[in-house]
Amino acid sequence: MAGITGLGTTFNLPNFHGELIEITPSDTPLLSGAGGLSQGGGQTTSPSFEWQTQDLRDPEIRARLEGADAPTAESRVRANVENVAQIFHEQVATSYTKQAATGQYKTPGSAPFYGADGSANPVADEHGHQVANALKTIARDVNYTFWHGVLAKPADNTAPRKTAGLLSVITANRIATGEMVGGSAATDTITATHSLSVGDKVVFTDVGASTAIRTDRVYYVQSVSTTVSFKVSATSGGSAIVIGTATVSVIKAGTTLTVDGLGTLMQRVFDNGGISEQGTATLFCSSRQKRALTAAYAAEYGKADPYAGTRNVGGLNLQTIETDFGTLNVAIDRALAPDTLAVVSLEQIQPVFLEVPGKGVLFEEDLAKTGSSDKTQIYGEIGLKYGNALAHGVIRGLAV
Repeated sequence: MAGITGLGTTFNLPNFHGELIEITPSDTPLLSGAGGLSQGGGQTTSPSFEWQTQDLRDPEIRARLEGADAPTAESRVRANVENVAQIFHEQVATSYTKQAATGQYKTPGSAPFYGADGSANPVADEHGHQVANALKTIARDVNYTFWHGVLAKPADNTAPRKTAGLLSVITANRIATGEMVGGSAATDTITATHSLSVGDKVVFTDVGASTAIRTDRVYYVQSVSTTVSFKVSATSGGSAIVIGTATVSVIKAGTTLTVDGLGTLMQRVFDNGGISEQGTATLFCSSRQKRALTAAYAAEYGKADPYAGTRNVGGLNLQTIETDFGTLNVAIDRALAPDTLAVVSLEQIQPVFLEVPGKGVLFEEDLAKTGSSDKTQIYGEIGLKYGNALAHGVIRGLAV
């Protein structure tokens, strides 16, 4: 069901009878677990914000002589990590007539012209309803950005700031189980050295400047030109997608998730200081990988139900699963690509807000009158603080 762009009127926002059923899920697991848009978060007074990290030297056996002078002084050098607050900005515009005509319902426009029975339309305040929808949309956008965002800190105001998401900052604890291919796209052809075959399922890990493809969808190799180029389609056997001019990368999705494979990732994260706080150590997975996780642990340990109970984190009621590295929460996040499973130290994740004086961190305000309608803008600047990137990990290329 398509939305509309621009002013809402009685013609493009018709009323209907009966209960209003939400089609699109509005859950935001990563954002909610990190504190959400209203439960708190960090504050910044600059579009760019930073935090510090430090390490300790490896433990050693440092035997000292009796009566000796104090050893040479040692100090640990700190490092800084930076991210930016990204602008999230929406407008809602509704005509006066649309707001007043709560009793006008859309009638059948073609034969057999049967009328529809049902209770009254529950949307009594159209403008307020659309503002609420815009807030839900922003929350979904923030959650998606916290996964897929790639840092952009422009030198001037000719390009937007973009906050770095988790998938772009996790580099050390990153396992790619399928073939990784990076290249340049022109029209519908990706030029890159590869060994892909027609019908292979792939997921884009970087779409560059293209708006025709996404990082949370599965695509199919539509055709190949030996090993130097290929095309992708949205469905198996479908038409090639016109990607446009962009630098892109894809990963072949086809590796079955195993307990040992996940254990390898968790070991890397644990050895680097992550998932040590059991209450917030969390496995985030797509719906496909949630099924794979259940199947892998059930088969490994001979259990029909491998889960160990539930735990409430940030208002989320999460399942838990017993692993070699403790009892971890399990969360399904629709924003993740189907080939992805991430290990996250959730206590280190936090939204950071740039507060506008006198207005707040995510606010609604009326725009100037230019006609017989109400116009409202919703505005906020929000970035991701992810703590120590080594405290998180990800597996890509899993079977979908």
